[in-house]
Amino acid sequence: MREGERDAGPLVPHAILDVDGTLVDTNYQHAIAWYRAFRQHGRTLPIWRIHRHIGMGGDQLVAALAGEQWDDEHGDDVRTAEKALYMALIEEVEPLDGARGLIEDLKERGHTVVLASSAKENEVDHYLDLLDARDLADGWTTSADVDATKPEPDLVKAAIEKAGGGDAVMVGDTTWDVEAAKRAGVETITVLTGGFSEAELRDAGAGWTFESIQALREGLADTPLG
Repeated sequence: MREGERDAGPLVPHAILDVDGTLVDTNYQHAIAWYRAFRQHGRTLPIWRIHRHIGMGGDQLVAALAGEQWDDEHGDDVRTAEKALYMALIEEVEPLDGARGLIEDLKERGHTVVLASSAKENEVDHYLDLLDARDLADGWTTSADVDATKPEPDLVKAAIEKAGGGDAVMVGDTTWDVEAAKRAGVETITVLTGGFSEAELRDAGAGWTFESIQALREGLADTPLG
């Protein structure tokens, strides 16, 4: 970690928190679900390759992994299968250590906090319950709020709009979070909880990288959310 590497600059009003892989530990369940969905439709992909695309929305992930033609022929079926396969694993999902505490810390510092997810409403509802965040966060997004998923900037822009507009900083865990935020003109703080390395996240453009949510909480003063 290099929390103090950069000048954090002025305080910003909005904290946009990615949900999957950042606040709740879902990335590997999603990788398994996608692996099984592809395999059901005759395409076996190495799970490590699938994992490198977790954080990218399903509307783009299939083509990125299997090509545009295969997506045209099988993509909708694979996406439908993945949803069902993931829901069979969702009860195994737990909040990451310190996730709710981070929201509390940010609220205490006067930030508007919006949870950013392009998941279906029932998934987001489950995560809100796990985090006990309904009365704590200022708002959240679902798939209904975006036309295109990460790395497109729609999700970040929708979250900022829910926060009331203005400056924001994104907290995420994947290179796709960083890219989406960058396209929205937003800086990103990242954590390693999604399985992406510090080097990958920094190469993608993350300004601050922490090993965990707890480490981020301890180092908030060295970031724009301090």
